[in-house]
Amino acid sequence: MVEPGPELTVAQVARYSRHLILPDVGMSGQRRLAAARVLVVGAGGLGSPALLYLAAAGVGTIGIVDADVVDASNLQRQVIHGVADVGRLKVDSAADRIAEINPDVAVVRHAVQLDASNALDLIRGYDLVLDGTDNFPTRYLVGDVCELLGLPEVWGSIFRFDGQVAVFWAGHGPVYRDLFPTPPPPGSVPSCAEGGVFGVLCGTVGSLLAMEVVKLVCGVGDPLVGRLLVLDGLSAAWREIRVQANPATPPVTGLVDYEAFCGMPSREGAAGVAAAALADDEIDAPTLAGLLAARERGETDFVLVDVREAYEREIVAIPGAVHVPLAAFEDGSGLAAIPPEAHLILHCKSGGRSAKALAMARDAGHADAVHLAGGVLAWVRDVDPSLTGY
Repeated sequence: MVEPGPELTVAQVARYSRHLILPDVGMSGQRRLAAARVLVVGAGGLGSPALLYLAAAGVGTIGIVDADVVDASNLQRQVIHGVADVGRLKVDSAADRIAEINPDVAVVRHAVQLDASNALDLIRGYDLVLDGTDNFPTRYLVGDVCELLGLPEVWGSIFRFDGQVAVFWAGHGPVYRDLFPTPPPPGSVPSCAEGGVFGVLCGTVGSLLAMEVVKLVCGVGDPLVGRLLVLDGLSAAWREIRVQANPATPPVTGLVDYEAFCGMPSREGAAGVAAAALADDEIDAPTLAGLLAARERGETDFVLVDVREAYEREIVAIPGAVHVPLAAFEDGSGLAAIPPEAHLILHCKSGGRSAKALAMARDAGHADAVHLAGGVLAWVRDVDPSLTGY
């Protein structure tokens, strides 16, 4: 899929000698790698090891898409970044690390949020895309753009102790929407930030993603087109699931609002939607802080309920909250323990789980219940930055 680049220099022959003696790679494969343009979407848990190995393998041009900055909580698994990089743009941190590994690699930094307005122009011109993102709107967006442009998409995901890897390629096999026709309901799948992730799993899955890229560029082996690999990290067991293109899957003809498609407010309308929500069923962190202070003075009364898991409360907790996990709302035991006349304010880590608990609380008769917009993360950001952990 990539024509060989110029002849290798003496220094490059020495650097890539272990590739060159592989019959299936050889000089031609290494020159293809040098000519390849690979876009990595996400410089996080999966992107980090993939970027390291793609650079070491000699991929000539690597584009990196990531608008985030390095946070201390990233360092448990995002191995391309270090302590000194906290607060820096991830694309800058990753580019510096790649330069240390292989100065021959050209790095193109895209410190932007990928969306329907920029994705086609940004991705066009690359030979293939590695998607290591952790949110559904971006996954559907990348999948649709790759289908429109006819590019192979090397895709992976991780959650807790499990990982998945596949290659999607329109015209050669299934596309992302063949495996995932519709996104899950908002809040039904916890993010890694909410559910956790086994750090070393990122290395296993991210390295496999890089291997699939190298195989595709060099034209060797049997890429994971039409196959989904699923890893159970706790039992160290892999299983393979065959995936076929579904004739009923409508072809992608254009891009859409992917936040809305996945059941979330679009970024364009987020401010207005948030304002309306705050007037209806949400409060922000400063308002909650004021209510807690008023409760201390005896001026108001309400029950602040933390619907997270117990281990999350050990990391960081809002003072004055009682613990009723979401599962107790779902089986009814939690609401049974709360007086029916109580005014409820619910919170979780970022707002997804507390929104689910809020719907159940209102169905149970707590008509004036609200939840904390942004959860504990908003509390730490806007009220008490001294709290750390997430």
